[in-house]
Amino acid sequence: MPLPTGNVPWPPPYLKPALDAMHTWDTWWSGDPDRLESLYGGNTGAYDLKAAQFAGGVVGRLARWWWGTPTGPNERRTKVHIPLAGDLCAGSADLLFSEPPKFTVQGDSTTKRLNLLMDDGMLATLQTGAEIGAALGGVYLRPVYDKSIADRPWLDAVHADRAIPEFTWGRLAAVTFWRVVHEEDGQVWRHLERHEPGRILHGLYQGTDGKLGRVVPLQDHPATEGLATVVNEESYVDTGYDGLDVAHVANQLSRRWRGNQRLKDLGRSDLDGVETLMDQLDEAYSSWMRDIRLGKGRIVVPDAYLQSAGLGRGATWNPDQEAFAGINALARGENMQLTVAQFAIRVQEHRDTVEDLINQILRSVGYSGQTFGLGGDVAVTATEVVSKERRSMTTRGRKILRWRPALAHAIEALLAVDKAVYGGSIVAQRPNIEFEDSVQEDPLQLANTVDVLRRAQAASTEVLVRMVHPDWGDTMVQEEVGRIHQEQGMAVPDPMQTGDIP
Repeated sequence: MPLPTGNVPWPPPYLKPALDAMHTWDTWWSGDPDRLESLYGGNTGAYDLKAAQFAGGVVGRLARWWWGTPTGPNERRTKVHIPLAGDLCAGSADLLFSEPPKFTVQGDSTTKRLNLLMDDGMLATLQTGAEIGAALGGVYLRPVYDKSIADRPWLDAVHADRAIPEFTWGRLAAVTFWRVVHEEDGQVWRHLERHEPGRILHGLYQGTDGKLGRVVPLQDHPATEGLATVVNEESYVDTGYDGLDVAHVANQLSRRWRGNQRLKDLGRSDLDGVETLMDQLDEAYSSWMRDIRLGKGRIVVPDAYLQSAGLGRGATWNPDQEAFAGINALARGENMQLTVAQFAIRVQEHRDTVEDLINQILRSVGYSGQTFGLGGDVAVTATEVVSKERRSMTTRGRKILRWRPALAHAIEALLAVDKAVYGGSIVAQRPNIEFEDSVQEDPLQLANTVDVLRRAQAASTEVLVRMVHPDWGDTMVQEEVGRIHQEQGMAVPDPMQTGDIP
């Protein structure tokens, strides 16, 4: 299927519900108070708040949000934002890729090349992709290369709000990525990159904010002129991979678009459904800060105690002045006394409310409070950690079920592109992927376990070495077993290797 040729609306109208939701999730993820006020209309102040809250439609819905409450005239903004959305998405990525996954392929040359491709940059890309997917509901992985800056290809993560996917029976069949490369005088230049099995099509369009516009040559803009030398007459590039070279990772099963055949496979954000709770959390924390501001001690003094600063300049009060002269009105009684105002700060009530809202948000998203530092940092065993963070571990396992096949597909495409572009004797194949355990056993606890098993003669030396070093290969394990036996005098020579028997 070719790229669009007419002046069609862009992005496609059927994606508007998804893009609007992604815009909301992205705003909460960003943690920017200005963007939150702009999203909910709280920075306009141009309408009657009371009337708007009882109105219907978009205006009424937004005005009923706390972030939709405008700041009064001549008042500074006192709203406080807790960036919990960013913590949730980052925590999701840490659970998945705090340690690099283990890839296993057949063939020494392919294994060696894959180990070279799996540098620190790939792990950083996977962590970024996991955070993006948790925020926007999904992410796309694609192999890219540039011979002028690297001698090997690498994986790139594409945000879900810059993709037009096409699914067949729940699987990605094709996808069009787009980006704005230039805006000037109402003109918008977009680069479209359509991925189909075996090829990538490129197109440059000059249009407006809501229309794609007309097709222009790739060399007409510096951002795409380099592509003009690599595409063929039909404006596409062979990928060297028979299948689709893009993998889509849905964060979780979508709820709100279950009945929409075009949107149901996009995935669900971790922030979907907890926006109101995060709004109330910000309101509760802002109320707490308001109590602190109002709770500052203030001294109310009579007018006679004030010192004039001159005509038209008002008067001031110096609380550190030790003596006052010329005040003959002290005999008037109580009206001339100093008044100290000190309001109570409801710390416990606000803390309980904030903690309850945070726990409710974490439960709704599918995480345990201990994952995000709630409950203290008491040293416990790995078994106790797993028990306390069982809900987080369950959510992690559910996400791994979606990440493992998509990541394996992306690595296979990466190997195919590497072979087609850079050559070599590697074989493009789908690797076996093992995600590392995110909870590590305490070294002292593990040593005690190994010691008990050895004294009980319940495990061999090889089994004990593998328990202590689960990341070691067979060669390293056998070498360590041999060293242990040598040190303990348990190494017995093979009688068949001692020479001729007399």
